Amino acid sequence: MNARTIPLFAADAARQRKREAPKGRAVDPAALDEVRALLGHASRARDQLIEHLHRLQDHCGHLGARHLAALACEMGLAQTEVYEVATFYHRFDVVKEGQAIPAPLTVRVCDGLACEMAGAQELLARLPKMLGKEVRVIAAPCIGRCEQAPAVVVGQRPVPNATADEVAATVKAGTRIHAPAGFIDRAAYEAQGGYRLLQQCIAGEREVQSVIKTMEDSGLRGLGGAGFPAGRKWRIVRGEAAPRLMAVNIDEGEPGTFKDRVYLERDPHRFLEGMLIAAWAVGIARIYIYLRDEYHGCRAMLEAELAKLRAAPPHPGLPDVILRRGAGAYICGEESAMIESIEGKRGMPRLRPPYVAQVGLFGRPTLEHNFETLYWVREILEKGGAWFTSHGRNGRQGLRSFSVSGRVKSPGVKLAPAGITIRELIDEFCGGMSDGHAFYAYLPGGASGGILPATLGDIPLDFDTLQPYGCFIGSAAVIVLSDQDTATVAARNMMRFFAHESCGQCTPCRSGTAKASALIDQPKWDLPLLADLSQVMREASICGLGQAAPNPVDCVIKYFPQELA
Repeated sequence: MNARTIPLFAADAARQRKREAPKGRAVDPAALDEVRALLGHASRARDQLIEHLHRLQDHCGHLGARHLAALACEMGLAQTEVYEVATFYHRFDVVKEGQAIPAPLTVRVCDGLACEMAGAQELLARLPKMLGKEVRVIAAPCIGRCEQAPAVVVGQRPVPNATADEVAATVKAGTRIHAPAGFIDRAAYEAQGGYRLLQQCIAGEREVQSVIKTMEDSGLRGLGGAGFPAGRKWRIVRGEAAPRLMAVNIDEGEPGTFKDRVYLERDPHRFLEGMLIAAWAVGIARIYIYLRDEYHGCRAMLEAELAKLRAAPPHPGLPDVILRRGAGAYICGEESAMIESIEGKRGMPRLRPPYVAQVGLFGRPTLEHNFETLYWVREILEKGGAWFTSHGRNGRQGLRSFSVSGRVKSPGVKLAPAGITIRELIDEFCGGMSDGHAFYAYLPGGASGGILPATLGDIPLDFDTLQPYGCFIGSAAVIVLSDQDTATVAARNMMRFFAHESCGQCTPCRSGTAKASALIDQPKWDLPLLADLSQVMREASICGLGQAAPNPVDCVIKYFPQELA
């Protein structure tokens, strides 16, 4: 060591002495005490982060910087980890230093396509003046109540078919969560033979291979949108090393989709029994149910019914069933993004392979299913695979639960034969078009499924039948447009949604959705640039969001050129 190096070491030592506290925001002892009291004896494990953020927001009404820092300290996480997760999900209200705290009550007006068609923008214009400064009114992406358009949520209380006066009355009356009315509770379900099939499986009266074979014979495919054969998935995951986990997707964020919510409100134990049978057949050690945050009443009801099952299980050795609360991110409908969210992270899709059946939740082989797929398990196993395939039209097999919204007299969930056409669906199941409206166009698969004109209203609605037209059925969310609507306006609504919901992980989707939205907002569309953008998004996006986002725009260009003239 020479003399010239000594001042450098001295300077380093001085800087080290000055930084006696860790980098970042100093933790407020009072905030830390508040966080500790709020969490109580709950686990501080990393995967609990989103659950704890919900606890904080429910208690405080927002997420302030001091509480986020305290939560990071209590969980042993970097403050950046907590902040990046909190700001990723739009249901969390993160308040930075110097920002105003949100009003005590928030009114969310859905601005999805069905609600926009029903007058959501008028509500957004009127409500702030009517409700005053103590109520925050904001636009919200689809909340899964498209058949009740325009739908509004006051605090955590939904207001179906809302008018400005009804919203104001709800604000005045209070916003306590109400469990859905009219659902079949456990006693009524068991009186109808519920859980008998599960007990037969556990008792050895039904063999695992026979059950899986029946599921395969039924041809039941995943009803969340991807359409992977359910029985084959069971067989694949069962062949992986234990312990194996299950993740159930009830996020249902596709605009136009609400079937899972409707079935859950009416008959939750049919789903729960199907879930437990799948767990038995595949050898599942633990089940995670991921429920979207907007379904507050469903969550309260499901928590109560799960507590009853744990207290008096229909069979011994019931696997752990853990209910996780989403936080508002359409991307979490993608299976690997949902798994990331369950683990307490930002909901960003994983690169594959490996697939979640091999390396999924917490690194274990994972059986991932949509709610409705499991809802059908009991009936298929009781009646046989041939019963399910006996239904269908136009050469297709099975049943489909269509979420129908838009310009029809009777919107709602319509259980219809697979392969039914949109004209048949409207006339036979929806009471026809709304008075004064003529059928003009339809979205066969929600926001990402494309837009087709009425002249193509005789295509069988099923998996694999719409791809030749640049569309797909997805989760069977059908939005009907009339001669009082335009496909152009629908495409603009969809693209704004995609730009808002892109997770931002890959450039083609992050920049592509925003650019496409800006381009189609112009009076004259730059068709060559939109074509280039569409190709890049389809070929280079990591997941289905970016790959399918161009569908509405491409369909307008292909099928509705008169609107662009």
